[in-house]
Amino acid sequence: MKFFIDTANLNEIKEAHDLGVLDGVTTNPSLMAKEGIKGADNIRAHYKAICNIVDNNVSAEVISTDFETIIKEGRELAKIDDKIVVKVPMIKDGVKAIKKFSSENIRTNCTLVFSAGQAILAAKAGASYVSPFIGRLDDVGTDGLELIAQIVNIYNNYGYATEVLAASVRHTMHLIQCAELGADVATCPLNVIIGLLKHPLTDSGLEKFLADYKKVNG
Repeated sequence: MKFFIDTANLNEIKEAHDLGVLDGVTTNPSLMAKEGIKGADNIRAHYKAICNIVDNNVSAEVISTDFETIIKEGRELAKIDDKIVVKVPMIKDGVKAIKKFSSENIRTNCTLVFSAGQAILAAKAGASYVSPFIGRLDDVGTDGLELIAQIVNIYNNYGYATEVLAASVRHTMHLIQCAELGADVATCPLNVIIGLLKHPLTDSGLEKFLADYKKVNG
């Protein structure tokens, strides 16, 4: 499973990268706004700064909703760096744009996916990644993990090349369950990745080892 970090914060991205397990970054307009990044030039410069940290797979989201403008904006984003994956919403013109980008060898991430039907459309259009938002489904009383299982099963049935990118991952059990279900990627905040390190028996075991060493060696 690939680990992406869901943030626009450069320090968090560097920390995750330095840990040695980071495969990419996902961002969106909300995350950019959270970091105070505004204006087209500043946003593009920030994407470039992210690309300079990570090895690959930086999802940069379009803000347009009509086909022609999505294409124009997506092409501009793709020019920033070869690591850019153009993030496109699951809407009618978005699906059309994904098909067009696919024909131009521009990688895409179809975002805001909440059903297996939407995931099928994204795969048929040639999306590189499909992003089901499991946490947001949980918020409205629907099992987000069941959607991951559905999509993985459907994609395996037909050999779709689109990778399942579990998004809106809220905690470590979300991430582990996505891995069990066969999601190709999980994107999550830094604290979720760091959370995988932690176990009370690891802490107590290390404390005992060090205490025993000190007892004998002073």
